Amino acid sequence: MLVTAGAAGIGRAIANAFVEDGAKVHVCDINEAALAECRGTLKVTTSRIDVSQENEVKTLVAEAEAALDGLDVLINNAGIAGPTGAVDEIATEDWRQTLNINLNGQFYCAHYAVPLLRQAGEAAIVNLSSAAGRFGYAFRSPYSASKWAIIGLTQSLAKELGPSGIRVNAILPGIVEGPRMAGVIRARAQQMGISYEAMEAQYLERISLRHMVTPDDIASTALFLCSKAGWNISGQSLSVCGNVESL
Repeated sequence: MLVTAGAAGIGRAIANAFVEDGAKVHVCDINEAALAECRGTLKVTTSRIDVSQENEVKTLVAEAEAALDGLDVLINNAGIAGPTGAVDEIATEDWRQTLNINLNGQFYCAHYAVPLLRQAGEAAIVNLSSAAGRFGYAFRSPYSASKWAIIGLTQSLAKELGPSGIRVNAILPGIVEGPRMAGVIRARAQQMGISYEAMEAQYLERISLRHMVTPDDIASTALFLCSKAGWNISGQSLSVCGNVESL
């Protein structure tokens, strides 16, 4: 299986879960130091690539095929938080970068991986969307737009690839513990003119369970979707979020 942005955060948790389950795993990331650490602690092969660059994704899939002797699972995890700001304040370059990484990267990976997945006979794609893929998200419009688009991509590919035995689903994480979410909260707090702690409390109040989810929560769901237990699940958007009520 191939997991993008798999050297840290959610991707690393997913890679770890699949390795522990006995899978052969190939990981890509843009951070060479994180990849080196990943190779040192997990039994994985790696590629340093940027998923927003089509030519690099083509190379990635070829390297994954060689390392794994085929491909039966693609986890489209790579993504960025994007800018925080009003629509008239966000730089157009930041908009393009967010869409290029979050959406175009998933398309490129599917484009080059699907021929190998068809050869596998029974295969799965899991696309990482977000709770922001089911709610509008003020001041985070590039991120939310990209995550809504991933839902459409997922449902379209599920219909298209189902006859080939390829299941396609999306996971919608909520507020995930880690440095990226901390950065989002910090930026929003500065914009609102309140403390980090007050902003974090506002986020938690929008979650029914009143706590963040962990990367391991997401990894467990990905493993389930790609297992025999998930044999008849396709075209679905599964929220792993503690029931985020609004954003």
